[in-house]
This record gives sequence, structure tokens and C-alpha cells, in this order.
Amino acid sequence: MTEKTSYISYDKLVRDRIPEIIKNANKTPECRTLAEDREYLAYLIKKLQEEVLEFVEDPCVEELADVREVVKALSSIRAFEDVESVQKKKREQRGGFEERILLTGVFEKEME
Repeated sequence: MTEKTSYISYDKLVRDRIPEIIKNANKTPECRTLAEDREYLAYLIKKLQEEVLEFVEDPCVEELADVREVVKALSSIRAFEDVESVQKKKREQRGGFEERILLTGVFEKEME
């Protein structure tokens, strides 16, 4: 009996332990490290879109945790290091979402 090998192509950012998990399943992962911030940022944005879509389709704590993990990774990139201070400033200026306010419209007085 001959052994057959198949190959599934992926082009996605995965969590750090995924290659180990694949190996433990008696499979061989093919990976590379994203060394440049620009390329890493592009893949994080793609990953964020994927995770947000999964959360929209199934709004559960596990999917929200995945979104937060990607946001945390994005925050480690030099261009986004101060995200928490910007978030705090915006909260102070405009508030958060705790009061659950839904804007349904705005009346404007027209000048005649």
C-alpha cells in the first residue's frame, strides 16, 4: 500500500501554537515568519476582517476573544502603540458606548 501526500495551500496569519498543533496531528506545516512590520500589518488587517466576520456570523465570547487577540497584536506595531491613550482621549471627548444610545435622526433648522 502506498502513502499519498496532499497539500492544502493557505495564505493566512495563524496563532503562534498552530504549527505545533498541526505537527501533533501528524501533519507537516509550511510556514514563514513575517519580519517586516508593513507585511505583518497587512496580514493582521486581513485577519481582523476574518475574525470580525466570524463574530458577526456567530456573536459569542470565543469569536470576540479572537477579535481582541488581533487588536492586541495590532497594538504592538509601532504605528499603533499609543492606541490605548487615543482610546482614552476619545472616550473623554465623546464618551463610550455604556449608555447604549441609538441615534435615530437629527432635526436641523433650515434658514429661509
